[in-house]
This record gives sequence, structure tokens and C-alpha cells, in this order.
Amino acid sequence: MQRGRRYSATSSPLLESWTISTSTMSQSDFMERDTVLVLSDDDKVIGSASKKESHVFSQANPRGILHRAFSVFLFDSSTQELLLQKRASTKITFPNVWTNTCCSHPLHGMDVNEVDGPDDVMAGTVNGVKAAAVRKLFHELGIPLEQLPVDQFKFLTRLHYWAADTVTHGEKSPWGENEIDYVLFVTVPTKDKITIKPHPDEVDDICWVSQSQLLEMFADKDLLFSPWFRLIANRWMIGGDDNNGKEGWWDDLDRTMTTDDFCDYESIHRFDPPWEHLGGAGDAGPLFDD
Repeated sequence: MQRGRRYSATSSPLLESWTISTSTMSQSDFMERDTVLVLSDDDKVIGSASKKESHVFSQANPRGILHRAFSVFLFDSSTQELLLQKRASTKITFPNVWTNTCCSHPLHGMDVNEVDGPDDVMAGTVNGVKAAAVRKLFHELGIPLEQLPVDQFKFLTRLHYWAADTVTHGEKSPWGENEIDYVLFVTVPTKDKITIKPHPDEVDDICWVSQSQLLEMFADKDLLFSPWFRLIANRWMIGGDDNNGKEGWWDDLDRTMTTDDFCDYESIHRFDPPWEHLGGAGDAGPLFDD
């Protein structure tokens, strides 16, 4: 497989030029222009589609088109706090929801190659996904490349989930997600070591939270959360009685970041959404429920 350039501490102008070229683009422009990686059920790249096409739920494609995504979780090591963002009200899919630090897609045709193959996944390197994460952290949150180098990211596992955006767009929502999502953790010594300047078209708010604060937010019925964030947090990040007594990834960040104890590169964990995210314009029902 042909490899493109990889981000390094001296290649930040690539990110800056990409951001400058998109600074006047609307959310609709991004949906039409960006080309996501279309996947088979076993996470092989089999084609491409616009971001818009892949996220449209219809009778022809009840769950849109399966594509690759990533979810970044950025922690302050000194306090063990996680950085959350509230997706902007102008976002087309899942606006106004709280979610993990950054969620987006690797793309075809980028200056730095963002396409990983099976060997990259099995080795746990996935530098294409990590490069996409660096690009989007800069775009959405203004975090400069040199503050979060690619080699600091830890790839943990993959999950295939889908969800109709019925909470914000109604029960016949034409929008939703159908993704194989790569989970990435990254830490900084202290939060004052990074620069954060959220893009107003991408992010309405940010906050750093402890585990207990996040659980309080989850219990607040007035707050909306992305379904993928809730799934990852409750399934793997937070241990204890609600997770069959198992230790969560967030319970011991040093172990998570410095060992492979929690890494699973072989499995693709598959989840149907909670009931409130079933349906949409394609009337989609459970996909994985036996």
C-alpha cells in the first residue's frame, strides 16, 4: 500500500494550510467535499463517499454507508481529568451534544496519508487515523500539532456502532452515524501545556471533568450526549460495579497509556443504539441484536 507523508513536528504548515483553505467553508460545504473511507463489515477500505452521502439515512440506505471514524480522549495526567466538547449548534449531525474531546473521520486524498490497512491495525500503529486526529484537533480545538505529536496517541480498540440522529432531528431524521470507530487516548502532563482555541463553527463549549463529574453530567436529563461517547465511557472507560467489577481504562491512565493490557486490535465490537436512536428516515431497527 502506498504511504503518504506522516505528520512531524516540522510539518505543521500542512495543517495550517488545510485549515486556511477551509476557513470560509460551511458545514454543508464540508459534508459535500470531504471524502470518507467506505468499509466492509470487517473494516476493509472498499471505496469512498462524500461525508454527506455516508451520513444520510433513507429507505435505500436505512443506516447510511458504513465508514471509518475515530474518537479522541484527551486527559490531563496531573488531575486525571478528561476534556469534553459540546458540538456546535450549527453542526448538521448531532448538534448541541456533549461528547469526547474530538470525533471525526480519516479522509481520502489528504497530504498526509490517513488510510490504514489491516497490517497497521494488527500492529496497533494506525498512523493514518492518528494523523487524522491531529488534523481535526487543530481544526476543531486549535491545538497545535507540536503539542500533541502522533506518537503520543494510544490506539485501544474498534467498535462498529450506528445511530439515527432522532433526538435532535426527530424520529424520521435523515441523518445518522454508521461507523467503525477507532478509540484513541492521549495525555498531557498538565492542561496548561496545550493551547485550546475552539473553532466556533465546530465547538460551542469545552470543559475538563473528573469521572465523578462526568457521571453527574450523564445523570442530568437536561444535557444531551453523543451515543458513541456514552457507549465507550460506560462500556470501557469507567470501571466498578456497573462494569462487572472490571477496571476501566480511565481508572489507571498510566497502565492504559504505557502497557497493552487494555488493547484489543483483533476485535470489532458491535453495538446497536439505545432505543431513542433507532429509526430515522430509513426506519432502521436493530442490526446486531440476535
